[in-house]
Amino acid sequence: MTLDKRALALIFPVILSGYVLAASLIYFVQGSSVLGLERARLWQQMGLLTAVFQNEVTQNRSLIYSLVEGNAVRLFVNETDASYRSNALGARLQQSITSLSDEKQKFVSVAIIRPPLSVDYYYENSDDPFAELTPQQLKHARAVIESPRLSSWTYLDVDGIEPLIVHSEFIDPLTFNRPLPTAKQSAILVQTAVRPAPFLEMKQTLEKEYGARLEISRHPLLAQGALSATAKLSPSLFARLTPRPDFLDQRLGTLKTLLALGAIALSLCSIGLVLFLLRRYITEPIARLDRRLTDVMNGSLSALPDMGEAGEIGRLSANVKRLHDNSLRSFDLVRNASWTDTLTGISNREHFNIRSTQIIAEAEAQGAGCTLLFIDVDNFKFVNDKHGHKVGDELLKTLAARIAAIVERTVTARGLPEGLFARLSGDEFAIMLRSQPGNGTIAEVSDAILALFAEGFEVLDKAYPVTASIGIAVYPDDARTLPELLANADAAMYQAKSCGKNGSARYSRSLHEKRNRQRRIEEELRVLDPDREFRLVYMPIVDGRGKVTGCEALLRWESPSLGRVTPDEFIPIAETTGLFSKIDWWVIDRAMAESGQLRKLFGPEMILCINISSAELYTRSISDHFCECAERHGVDPRTIEIELTETFAVKLGEQLRRNIDVLRARGFRISIDDFGAGYTSVQQIIEYPAETIKLDRALVESLTVAAALPTLRALIALCHAQDMSVIAEGVDTTEKMGLLAAAGCDFYQGYLITPPLSLDDVGVWAMQRLVEKAREAAQTPERRARA
Repeated sequence: MTLDKRALALIFPVILSGYVLAASLIYFVQGSSVLGLERARLWQQMGLLTAVFQNEVTQNRSLIYSLVEGNAVRLFVNETDASYRSNALGARLQQSITSLSDEKQKFVSVAIIRPPLSVDYYYENSDDPFAELTPQQLKHARAVIESPRLSSWTYLDVDGIEPLIVHSEFIDPLTFNRPLPTAKQSAILVQTAVRPAPFLEMKQTLEKEYGARLEISRHPLLAQGALSATAKLSPSLFARLTPRPDFLDQRLGTLKTLLALGAIALSLCSIGLVLFLLRRYITEPIARLDRRLTDVMNGSLSALPDMGEAGEIGRLSANVKRLHDNSLRSFDLVRNASWTDTLTGISNREHFNIRSTQIIAEAEAQGAGCTLLFIDVDNFKFVNDKHGHKVGDELLKTLAARIAAIVERTVTARGLPEGLFARLSGDEFAIMLRSQPGNGTIAEVSDAILALFAEGFEVLDKAYPVTASIGIAVYPDDARTLPELLANADAAMYQAKSCGKNGSARYSRSLHEKRNRQRRIEEELRVLDPDREFRLVYMPIVDGRGKVTGCEALLRWESPSLGRVTPDEFIPIAETTGLFSKIDWWVIDRAMAESGQLRKLFGPEMILCINISSAELYTRSISDHFCECAERHGVDPRTIEIELTETFAVKLGEQLRRNIDVLRARGFRISIDDFGAGYTSVQQIIEYPAETIKLDRALVESLTVAAALPTLRALIALCHAQDMSVIAEGVDTTEKMGLLAAAGCDFYQGYLITPPLSLDDVGVWAMQRLVEKAREAAQTPERRARA
């Protein structure tokens, strides 16, 4: 039906009916309409309130199911080490809870409870770090445990706490499925609670608007009066709102005056004039505009033409055209901005992921290949921190421009499809080329990029000591999906970095096997029993007369599935995965437990040296663990020396320095290990608070030559000037021993003395030394007599 016919069919009956019925019926019709409108509006509000409440219930249910199905709760429940579970896994579980919450400010609490009523874990995202499970929630948990149900939720609105939606779920600690009813007492109860803030805010708004309290009951409620509404919040929770009696009276007061004015207005209208004007100035221009818009939406027209109309319809046409044109331009601008890195102007990670996926799909369809180059700028953080973010940003922008020029020049010269160059994050870049190794393209691009750093990277007329490490992965030889290609190129990049930086490396089978071994080491670390697989060996430290003054405890791991795993392999993995606490705490406890046997062999003043992970000092609990172990095993803290690496000592911040000060205040000694293995200055190390400095074996190797004796003597003298004893590692020849002694070294450690030995072998070695000394003592008088 056209607009003209619709106008005639609607306006004529309305005007005619208005003349006849305006005076007699309009008041009653309007009064009933107001009542019906308010009733419908009230029911709509109650329906919306129900939807808001059910949404909160659904979010809470999703939260508990996500936690139960996740790995964090499983690790927490199955961990037998209470300290490790409380520190590392508790923090990890807290991170899982936080990541599952859509609104960071919304109150969420999670409790893990063992029947009959033992709370193993509780967390809530409140400002109170010592928050505990409320008595009301605990009472509800007791009711759930005593009931036959395995899953339950409730709207907890009791005195003393704000209303909460509480969801409880029993899980079997072995299968992490819902347990059998008969095994309920051995199951774990996971209880989550959220504060339904949107529901409570809407409830308060409705109560204020209608001047009545919203009733919530666990029994069905019936509407009371003409203007009353009920809602079924859940199968077992009902709500009712009955506005105050005078609510409608205020809205009907002015209706009578408006009715009189409306009747007069209707009598002044002429049906013919209305129809003429409506058609002339409204319906026909709107119809033309509708046809043009339809053509644009169907694609018949690329742009909306100028309608040439005057008045509101003309402005409407012009505004619609302007809106359409602006929308197209804005879409292009937003799309380009969302795909561009704001600093360098090249593609960002999002555009790289989209376009790389398309490139891989095109290569697969054509039976061709493509190559990913993953570029990391070495030492960029050093430049950024030392010279400022302005220099760092300029370095990245300059580097992006130069690499983009290299890529464009290479693909143009070789006639290849357009390459993709993007900044993934920070100082990481990626290049995707429709080319495979073998034709020289990848080597040309890699060599050109590395050449940018040959003499230092020049920015703002100054060269900075940065280099590049490039990892190369090829589709489909190395990976068949973009995530796998990125992961393999990243692994190859780290391989290039480990080979000396400013180089490139292709992903290989050996690298794949190395990654698999690292993954298996991580898996074994999570489940191993330290008492069965770990053991300690000891490497004695002697003074210039050969007396044993200390022993260094060294960790060894014999895995049933992996065989012997060196500390160089598993320590970095343990630190990056948060498993170092489990290892360090076992080492500390076992070393102190065996220290008594060592002191029986070498005397009560023997120093026991214990290496701990650098990352361990970020927690204050390590000092408490040292003191607790020392007290339990009856060890004097003054005979325990904690060894820290030189690199970590220099990077120590104020908080970590305070943790070190706490350990020293409790009597423990501090030693700087591997001095000379890093790039730190002598002044920084000497100023660091420690009792001992251990010279790294590489430094000992380079300085134990006659030409370097003055340097060695000066270095040791500098340490002595700071009241630090010096221990030389890697002493494996008498020549090294002699030069170190000539330079004034205090103590020695190395294979010339003995390799690392088990506790039993240390005893045998000590007895052999006693026998040798006794034999030498017996032979000395005889030699003198002969002389």
